Amino acid sequence: MDDNASKEKVKRGYLNEDFHFFNLKDQKKNEFEFHYHDFNKIIIFISGDVTYIIEGKSYKLKPWDILLVGRNDLHMPIISPATSYERMILWLNPLFLEEHNKNNCNLLSCFELAAERKLNLIRLSIKDINSIKQNLADLEAAINDKAFGSHILKNALFLQLIVKINRLFLGMKLNENIDDIKYDPRVEDILSFINSNLDKDLSIDIISEKFYLNKYYLMHLFKKETGYTLYGYIQKKRIIRASDLIKNGLQAGEVCSLCGFGDYSTFVRAFKKEFKLSPKQYYKFNR
Repeated sequence: MDDNASKEKVKRGYLNEDFHFFNLKDQKKNEFEFHYHDFNKIIIFISGDVTYIIEGKSYKLKPWDILLVGRNDLHMPIISPATSYERMILWLNPLFLEEHNKNNCNLLSCFELAAERKLNLIRLSIKDINSIKQNLADLEAAINDKAFGSHILKNALFLQLIVKINRLFLGMKLNENIDDIKYDPRVEDILSFINSNLDKDLSIDIISEKFYLNKYYLMHLFKKETGYTLYGYIQKKRIIRASDLIKNGLQAGEVCSLCGFGDYSTFVRAFKKEFKLSPKQYYKFNR
């Protein structure tokens, strides 16, 4: 693979612009796999028959539900081909949002709280739906406009929408039960444990003992709830963390230890399998 092809491969799922806006509608059944992005994503569901899985939780979507998909969250839609699937999607560059954080106002708060609360769904009232519809219509019009000041207006309307989504999420009642969210509390605890201990031994025996589950039942339950094998999920999360550390300039040997890989050669093989680049090449391509 030449350098340009390698760079294109590693950059897939990355975002260099301030944000991207997509308005999509299709009826064919898309065969999605679990995947992640190096940026935050907002999905506004409009119509269809779709269940979205994010980090082990299943969300049966209703029109104008909003999903907050955090950076590096493993996620996948399950789409029925019987009806058209229509949605609006925003890809958010965190560096752009951080530039506009003023007076202790963190525009990424909704994503940070979604991770903390383990809740990715905003279900809107009729009043809020109408307001969001107007925001999105104004934003889409500004994106397609080429008149004087269109770039400034586009960014201003985008930031207005992000402020509103933060307000909606911050204003949600934490004790409100939404029937369309399905998950197993045991798996939720296991996921938290894994993501807090990626540098430690996470063998099936250790996890099954900690959570008082038979290891064969644990493997079956985890696969059923998350779509991943337990080993596959741990490896994926370790590689994601490793990629962040490599981009921040840490040496591969140190990253190997910090991410819980048993030996250096195992780490390098796993890294190259994921990114088609060695850790050193990956660092150079992300400068």
